[in-house]
Amino acid sequence: MFYLLSLSLIILMISNIFIFLSLIISKKSIMDREKCSPFECGFDPMKLPRIPFSLHFFLITVIFLIFDIEIALILPMIISFKSVNFIIWWKISSFFLIMLLIGLYHEWNQNMLNWTI
Repeated sequence: MFYLLSLSLIILMISNIFIFLSLIISKKSIMDREKCSPFECGFDPMKLPRIPFSLHFFLITVIFLIFDIEIALILPMIISFKSVNFIIWWKISSFFLIMLLIGLYHEWNQNMLNWTI
């Protein structure tokens, strides 16, 4: 019993020493203002808050969300392929994909996919 207690205390002490050493080694020595400030949506938070920011960040976010939701809606269609009627599945899938392609064409036509400053 005493052996088990002493072994657990030794392991605890060694782990505490390693934790302390890792804290000392990983501590940043130079605190840079730019590295410590948060990066929000392409503008500097240290400047005036009324400076207009680029809408391209917003558009890229919206396009990402659209395509992310697209993947979330396409995956169940693939999984349900064997369990539903093929004609109904084909009509729904074709309609959904045609709508997505029309949206992609519209984004491309409006130059939303081009990154310009």
